[in-house]
Amino acid sequence: MTRGEQRIEGFAAILRMVVKAFLVLTNIGIMAMVLITCADILMRLLGHSIIGAYDLVRIAGTISMACALPYTTAVKGHVAIEYFFQKLNLKGRNLVDRVLNLVGISFFGLLGYKSVRVGIDMKIRDEVTSTLQVPVFWVLWIVALCCFLVALVVFYNLLQPRKELIRP
Repeated sequence: MTRGEQRIEGFAAILRMVVKAFLVLTNIGIMAMVLITCADILMRLLGHSIIGAYDLVRIAGTISMACALPYTTAVKGHVAIEYFFQKLNLKGRNLVDRVLNLVGISFFGLLGYKSVRVGIDMKIRDEVTSTLQVPVFWVLWIVALCCFLVALVVFYNLLQPRKELIRP
């Protein structure tokens, strides 16, 4: 194995570990949404409700969706237009794949940057959730982190076009 291959494999190992950690956050967020929703329904049957349940479910949902993006990209679980790809020869497929990877890196990098900026603006304006008054800037920073992580996964796909970072 050459030095370059060793570096790519080391990068991939760290990236796999981080992506799997974010997958754990996704699962925790989904469980939180289910538990909060079920508890709120049960409490409403008893004449009470959980104050801020909507705020908590909204935050957990946003975090779950954002944290699922890197894993979905790593296992190449996103929607692909296979029909279009099959019409191209190998050279054409490689070219389109590389161009789309560069577009993906740019898109998710820009989305991450914009999420950081909006999070900073929310922090400056002291924006909070409607019921619990929890600051929400940090949620956008998590979204930004996930976008940057997706950009790194797509960069790995650019370096290793025929390999998934993680097998589903």
